[in-house]
Amino acid sequence: MSFSITTAGRARRLAAAALVTAAAMGSLVGCSSSSSASDGPTTISLSMQNPDVKTADPATWAIIQAFEKANPNVKVEVTGEAVAEHLQKLSIAAQSDTLPDVFWVYKSNAEDMLKGGKLMNLSPVLSELGLSDKFPKSTVSNFTSGDAIYGVPYQGLLTGLWYNKKILQDNGLQVPVTFDDLLTVAKKLKEKGITTISNGANQSAFSVWSFLTDLDRFGYADKIDSILKGTGSFNDPDFLRLYQHIAELRDAGAFASNVSTQTYQQAVDQFTSGKAAMLDAGVWGSSAIQKSSVAGNVGFWAGPQFKDGVGSQNIIMNVASAPLVVSAKVSKDNAKLAAVKKFIAFYYGDEAQQMLVDNGQPPVTTYNPKVDQSSQSALKAALDAASAPGVSSPESQPDLLVSTPVANAMYDSIYGVIQNQLTPQQAVDLVQAAVQSK
Repeated sequence: MSFSITTAGRARRLAAAALVTAAAMGSLVGCSSSSSASDGPTTISLSMQNPDVKTADPATWAIIQAFEKANPNVKVEVTGEAVAEHLQKLSIAAQSDTLPDVFWVYKSNAEDMLKGGKLMNLSPVLSELGLSDKFPKSTVSNFTSGDAIYGVPYQGLLTGLWYNKKILQDNGLQVPVTFDDLLTVAKKLKEKGITTISNGANQSAFSVWSFLTDLDRFGYADKIDSILKGTGSFNDPDFLRLYQHIAELRDAGAFASNVSTQTYQQAVDQFTSGKAAMLDAGVWGSSAIQKSSVAGNVGFWAGPQFKDGVGSQNIIMNVASAPLVVSAKVSKDNAKLAAVKKFIAFYYGDEAQQMLVDNGQPPVTTYNPKVDQSSQSALKAALDAASAPGVSSPESQPDLLVSTPVANAMYDSIYGVIQNQLTPQQAVDLVQAAVQSK
């Protein structure tokens, strides 16, 4: 069973890589060349992890439109692909020295590019723009390597479980606190034919955010460095217990019967149509939830606390997502450098941070947002959960601290147990194998 899931995941990724490789060299040529002209605007390229940024990422799109209006002498050329294709394309571009000017990339990939001299050190830029103190300290440290700050936060990762208050109340249930509470909820809702947690593994194997947070409830943050150095192992008794708990949820009927064929968007639809009590997602889901018929009954839960966990249990994942970085070649083009500085200053200014909020995203700076309770009740529920007394956050989401193959193995391991394709032991072995194959 272990072979089937890893082969399927690998096949998907290799297929995507092959498609990109076939066309990438032609499409990448000149993507970072200077487009400054004395009689026209300076063009900077922005490459993102969405094929259609306008539709899939309205917050970023709104910021770009407002920036261009405020800076008519700068044009932002936006491109994007799905995550796997995007990362493959960047890998090729880094080798051919044709990286976009500004781009989204995983933390681990960014650090490799920095070592290869492909990224700008943004520390002097942030200092010049007066932004150094506008980011939480944990954000700055998360995107710092040695003396260099190589990235700035694209958006926030505030993740957890959205829940439908009415479904719980109608079935005589309270919002759970502990894992045992959640297990009780799953068993009772299963009897009523109601899905407890809506997830979708098809084409969205990364959509296991709440379970990634659970890894931190079993000591992940303190273990991962030794695991990557080879002095520790993901085949760890603490992690094994977590996967055993995931199996308990599966056996209790917590997940939809079609979780294997359901996509993330279909999982969202299942929740917003009132057919699931919870949705595994993040704050980005607030806009879709707000537009749905269940909006008035939705709350946000940080996830279960485990009596056999390791370390603090009262945590919520509220971190910077993968960063935006700047190609080192930008520093050699004065016009582009000036334009990129303007873009960074605008993106992290209060006006743009409020645009994030207006589009269902939390600010990534220390900006105190204006949230309308009547029209943004879902977003407010998530922000309130993040600022609840006594709650803390890890510095980074677990998959952002490892290479792409290891992250993919983590996703496959979790969904493998959820789908009963992997035993808990096979799941931890799968991730450890990916770590050792680097």
